[in-house]
Amino acid sequence: MVDLRTFNLSGTLSALSLLFRPSQCIPQAVVRNFNDLPLPLSRAFDNDKLFGKVNIRAVVLDKDDCFARPGENEIAPEFKAQFARLRAAYPPPSMLIVSNTAGTPSMDPDLTSSALLVAATSVPVLAHRTKKPGCSAEIMAYFHSHAELRDLKPEEVAVVGDRLATDVVLANRMGAYAVWVREGVVAKEEKSLFARWEYGIHDWLKRRGVQSPVPGSHFE
Repeated sequence: MVDLRTFNLSGTLSALSLLFRPSQCIPQAVVRNFNDLPLPLSRAFDNDKLFGKVNIRAVVLDKDDCFARPGENEIAPEFKAQFARLRAAYPPPSMLIVSNTAGTPSMDPDLTSSALLVAATSVPVLAHRTKKPGCSAEIMAYFHSHAELRDLKPEEVAVVGDRLATDVVLANRMGAYAVWVREGVVAKEEKSLFARWEYGIHDWLKRRGVQSPVPGSHFE
């Protein structure tokens, strides 16, 4: 039986839209795994002259198969040191975890998972009604609710995650920078079928010259 809690209408519509706008799933930077994130994150985009001078002031961080094993609400042991460095570089409220499991009404209705994740990471978890990639307005509203980030622009945000159809599309739709964590936490053969397809889709598009959008203030 299909578990409707895992159904992501926003993600399904996003996948269909990629037929017409494939560049939306191309990240501005790719790292092998979470430990390879350069700090500060602005350094991830230094080699592309198209972007000019990048100033990342805030980070949106995916959870499952990014820094945690899917279904777990704690940092994978091999990434704890790097997570601490990232949090020091972008202390809350400049760092926000946005997950399609923790913090969503269908998967975490009483926010128990969110509370466990906050306790384990000391980073806030966004409670959002719309799953990624459709929650950009909720993300920007969170950042703008803090005095030090009231003037934050989308192109000053980096979205870090392991999924093209959710994390990378989210970043490109909101005019932010995307860092694709290509390998994640679990082995490739353990990933979902669609997650495995994303490797081939990305590489096929890149071979055909499809480039990532240039981030800018086209927040939607």
